[in-house]
This record gives sequence, structure tokens and C-alpha cells, in this order.
Amino acid sequence: MKHFKFIETIIYVEDQEASCEFYRNIFRKTADLNVPGMTEFILSDDFKFGIMPNKGIAKILEGKTPHPDSGTGIPRCELYLYADDIQFEFDNAVKSGAKLISPIIDRDWGDRVCYFSDPDGHIIAFAEKIIKED
Repeated sequence: MKHFKFIETIIYVEDQEASCEFYRNIFRKTADLNVPGMTEFILSDDFKFGIMPNKGIAKILEGKTPHPDSGTGIPRCELYLYADDIQFEFDNAVKSGAKLISPIIDRDWGDRVCYFSDPDGHIIAFAEKIIKED
């Protein structure tokens, strides 16, 4: 049974405008919403990816957790995206200025994956299932 109707993941960033441009290039689409304080990309029928500036979430958290600026550059999340063409996504990420963490490698969990980081240190993985020959 499904308990959730829709999923949105929001990352916190130092520079919303720069991150919007970065992810526009990574996703190869314009943001579906881009207003001061929030950028959103609808990536599938049931998933939305959001970008919120550190200062925006800091107002909401109001001293209950460390300020998001103290985590900039430290991996705080991973966006794991299954791709139709991993080599195309790899090449596009390099062209878009993503920092290469790991090239395309077959992993022991059954995926072929490469890893990058965005300007704030968030991890982006592009993956495809390894097809086993019987």
C-alpha cells in the first residue's frame, strides 16, 4: 500500500540563482517554479526537486538546528537518478561544471553508477541497472 502520494526533495544552497542554473543544465529543462526563496523542477509524475536558499530555511529552523551555511561544501544529501543513457548524463554533468567524484563503475549492488557534486557539495549519482547475461 502506498502511503505517500507525491515526493518532493528540497536541498539547501548558498546561491539559489547559481544552483538553479546548474540544475537547469543538469536536468536540461527550465525550472517549473523559480521565485525568490524556492526553485522547483518536476522530474516525473510523482517527484519534484526543490532548491531553497540557506537563509530561507534558516528562518524556518530558527535556531533549532545548526545554520545551513555551516554545512556548505559538506555532502548533506544524494540525488540518485536512474538514467536511460548513463554516458550521456555523465558527459552532460561534466559539461555543466559538476565536480567529478567517481567515474562510471559497476557497483556490487547491481548498478552502474557515476558520482558528481554540485556547487554546494550535494552528491548527484547517475545510475543504470547492470544487465546480467544468462
